[in-house]
Amino acid sequence: MSTSQLAPHPTPERPAPAPVRPSGRRPALFGSAFAALVTAVAVCSGDAVAQVFPYGHRHRNVNDLGNQFVPFHAHLWDLLHGRAHGGLLFNWQSGYGTSFLPDLGTYLTSPFALLVGLFPRHDIDLAVYVVTVLKMTAAAAAMAWLLRTQRPGPWWAAGLLGASYALCGWSVIEASYNPMWLDGLIAFPLLCLTGEWALRGRRPLLGVLVVAVCWAANFYTAYMATIGAALVLVVRVVLTREGVRERARVVGRAAVTTVLGMALTAPLLVPVFLSSKQAYPGWSKEFAPVPWSDLFARLMPATYSFGSPALFVGTGTLLLVTALPFHRAVPLRTRLWWAGLVAAVLLSLQWTPTHLAWHVFATPNGSPYRQTFVLAGIVVIAAWTGLAAGLPGVRALAAGAGVLAAAAAWAAGSALATGWGYALFCGGLALTAGAWWGLRHRRLLLPAAAVLAAALVAQAAATTAYGHKGKLGGLDDYPSWGRTNTVRERALARADGWPAYRTDAGRPALSNNDPLLLGGEGGSYYSSHTPDVFTRTMAALGAGWTSRGRSVQSLDNPVTDALFSVGARLKTDGQAVRAEALPLVTVRPAGPVPEFGESPFANQELLLGAKVYEDPVAPGTCRAGTDAFLWAPQYSGTARLADGRPARLNGTPPKNRAMLQPLGRSRGASSVLAFDRPAPEQWALACLDRSKLTAAVAALRGAAATSVRVGDSGLTATLPPGSTGTAVVAVPAIAGWSCEGRPAGSRLGLLAVPLDGRTTTVHCSFTPPGLLPGAGLAGASALAVAALAVLRRRSGLSAGPRGGRGGA
Repeated sequence: MSTSQLAPHPTPERPAPAPVRPSGRRPALFGSAFAALVTAVAVCSGDAVAQVFPYGHRHRNVNDLGNQFVPFHAHLWDLLHGRAHGGLLFNWQSGYGTSFLPDLGTYLTSPFALLVGLFPRHDIDLAVYVVTVLKMTAAAAAMAWLLRTQRPGPWWAAGLLGASYALCGWSVIEASYNPMWLDGLIAFPLLCLTGEWALRGRRPLLGVLVVAVCWAANFYTAYMATIGAALVLVVRVVLTREGVRERARVVGRAAVTTVLGMALTAPLLVPVFLSSKQAYPGWSKEFAPVPWSDLFARLMPATYSFGSPALFVGTGTLLLVTALPFHRAVPLRTRLWWAGLVAAVLLSLQWTPTHLAWHVFATPNGSPYRQTFVLAGIVVIAAWTGLAAGLPGVRALAAGAGVLAAAAAWAAGSALATGWGYALFCGGLALTAGAWWGLRHRRLLLPAAAVLAAALVAQAAATTAYGHKGKLGGLDDYPSWGRTNTVRERALARADGWPAYRTDAGRPALSNNDPLLLGGEGGSYYSSHTPDVFTRTMAALGAGWTSRGRSVQSLDNPVTDALFSVGARLKTDGQAVRAEALPLVTVRPAGPVPEFGESPFANQELLLGAKVYEDPVAPGTCRAGTDAFLWAPQYSGTARLADGRPARLNGTPPKNRAMLQPLGRSRGASSVLAFDRPAPEQWALACLDRSKLTAAVAALRGAAATSVRVGDSGLTATLPPGSTGTAVVAVPAIAGWSCEGRPAGSRLGLLAVPLDGRTTTVHCSFTPPGLLPGAGLAGASALAVAALAVLRRRSGLSAGPRGGRGGA
């Protein structure tokens, strides 16, 4: 390390010395390694202080981390170890069978995700945590490498700024429990790096591959990162290239690189896009920007709010960027462009049109400031722009500190500001200002650098810990893998009979994706891609949901279990209870196409083809010997038979819908229905006659498939000779199924194949919509990349100046 690498602010008596250009890749590697180390220390320290898993007793699995991402990674583990029912295209375990490629492309295509296969399955929570920390460290390393690619400077300073980017509030608070978003944190500096290559006419083929990897890892945040990288490139082009033609060539190279890279991922992107269009709509809302006092409060460490942008990036970085407009060693034009870009992106967070543009023109379901990491990256690049030109002078530092003090004063009107936040912010500001000033003196280099690193680690760790406190206090949380998980997993494995019958993980659930987490082939499923036809079919049959229909719950009902071939269901004691169930493929007589009505009991009978429910013999009382079932989809409370156990219903529309609830065996007059709250407006009680259900199942079994063979993405059923009518497959009729060489039909939301009396074998296969067109597009892109490689080799021309003009 040399202080000459940071030129002090020039004065008339002492002109600024020329900055030293470090040679070789070793300093860049040092900077990236240092950034990764600082990031890992800060994140792990914050988690340890908060006493969350794996350092303490508190749950880490909040919200969708426990409900979606850990179960999906568990399913990936099963795929990697050959234990999953299904393959890359189709998932037999969730939602009675659903497309898997869109889920794979949304949650699991990060290269880091494959690392979960190295851990024991029971350590899936630890595996996801390790992957999360590794992604943060990779983002820090990538940013440090980018900074030194753009401009020369000391490796340790690039490392600290890279770490401040990876430790931004968005990363440690929001993306830490949405680990696929962290791929966008990595993508932003990598996409900016491809912009640097386009600027200098270098590595076009590698640039295409980098873009492809970034978009495949997580297309959603890669979209935001691409916008941010494009903005950075525009500033770089304006400041380092002259003339419209030269600038257009750079932009053209970058555009071609980006388009070809995105096209390579089309086999993922096109199915994901089409699947999102076919998903249950969930909910939508209007964007409402937060007050500016709240926004400025989030600049400080140790603040939390689910609905405001987590802008923290460390006071050392903030001080550099706020000092940049006053840093006279930086050309005025450069200062204006970079400060203007920071301000413009900050303002874009609060304006509805730009908010929509950042979020693919739809306000997201959840945190509305998911693009915040791009602002953090641009702030870090702007800070490096000033630092690489030389240390800011005392006046610039004082002016920058004044800007931050004004922001802190404005934040005083926000309820989000905390005492710890102010203490850490003000203390960190004083320490980092002194440290940046101290770097002017060679003997203070090591102490000053240590102060900067310590301040960043302390602030980031505190922000991480405070974020855990806020999330655990305001979001649902789910336990890490423990004894209960192991008991239930083993019980499901013992009861497994697939494909002769399904095994359902039952209720109460440990997560909304228990079939992926624990095993079996149940009806519960939670994803951004939950099919509309599946949600509506299950709702018609009495199923409940959360997350406004995107999380469909397992329906504990003997009729639907029989219909969906559920032959074993896990109960609360951890034991699997067997029941008679139909095969996956049954045959129904010819006739008019039926349609569901309002009553889930009548709908179940319609799908079964027999009447098995009775009306109550008296208001709220079932005949003795029948099983009572309550349907009250909008009721939140408990209900029970007077002599039975209470059952909890969770109907809080429009977010949650209560499932059709079993209340137990009626004993007659003593088993009158009772609510613990005023009865809801919409409710119905029906009484199941088990003997009638047994007879109906036996009648359907007599004409059902005699054998069913299931593959990763298809099935083949052998039918009795002379079968006529319609073969019904107990799988939701989602788009992508074809049977006997033509698109599959639908009967009451399930796959249906017409029979002509001569068919003895039915074969159905599944291909995700958009896969084949996407593969064609990727093939065309691959040919274009190959042609480009051949042309470059034949031409033998240099791709441009190796160094380029990387100043401004």
